[in-house]
Amino acid sequence: MESSHETIAGPGPVEYIQHHLHNLSIGEGFWTFHIDTFLFAFVIAVFIGLMAKVVGSNLDPDNPTGMQNLLEVILEFVGQQVKDAFSGYHPMIGPLALTIFIWVFMMNAMDLLPVDLLPWVAGEMGIHYLKVVPTANLDTPLSLAGSVFILMIFFNIKAKGGLGYLNMFLFHPFPATNPVVKIILIPFNVMMTTIEELSKPISMGLRLFGNMFAGELIFILIALLPWWVQFVPGGLWAIFHILIITLQAFIFMLLTVVYLGIANQTLGDDH
Repeated sequence: MESSHETIAGPGPVEYIQHHLHNLSIGEGFWTFHIDTFLFAFVIAVFIGLMAKVVGSNLDPDNPTGMQNLLEVILEFVGQQVKDAFSGYHPMIGPLALTIFIWVFMMNAMDLLPVDLLPWVAGEMGIHYLKVVPTANLDTPLSLAGSVFILMIFFNIKAKGGLGYLNMFLFHPFPATNPVVKIILIPFNVMMTTIEELSKPISMGLRLFGNMFAGELIFILIALLPWWVQFVPGGLWAIFHILIITLQAFIFMLLTVVYLGIANQTLGDDH
């Protein structure tokens, strides 16, 4: 169901775009809390958990259901990626990769709903602003990437030890055998390694956010067209966007596994 943008956001396209890019929020500045982003991400997470519980409680190896077959295909696919990208073994990596892939995909898939549908429903309930794609808000991708970064630190310390992790900052990426040169290079090593480590989660988050924000914006621009013109470009972009939302979920999941695999290496391993 689609409603006219004039009735939702005002008389012009600028107001319409601004309206759809405005979050339902409380607070100001750094302390702004985006209620809609948290709500949709939480609801999707609960839905995934319930779906997994239902499928897990009704597993039938002899007569698998369609959902069971689908999840088994996804599980095998993710498991193969983990096997190829993660050095060693850790029981948490497989479930973590599967959770990230499905959760990010489901959040991305909210972009396939008509852009005016849920905002119209919210408007009928007296809620004036609503953004339905959690990953199109920078908070969500950076929060996910930040969680991955914390796990990277944990795996680094677990594999290398506290002193080994510190040595990585002091003597990487410019090693030296001369003690004097080692000391001279320490500030450069600390700066370069810090940039290298921080760039991993930041690039992950920005990549996901940029692609999903751009996709959402294109849907909004298509919605500005007359309703009888929207179907062709909207349908074509939706088909193409299915590839984008799947690819972005896959990239985020794969980078998580790769970065944790690098962190899991000991000091004697090659990076």
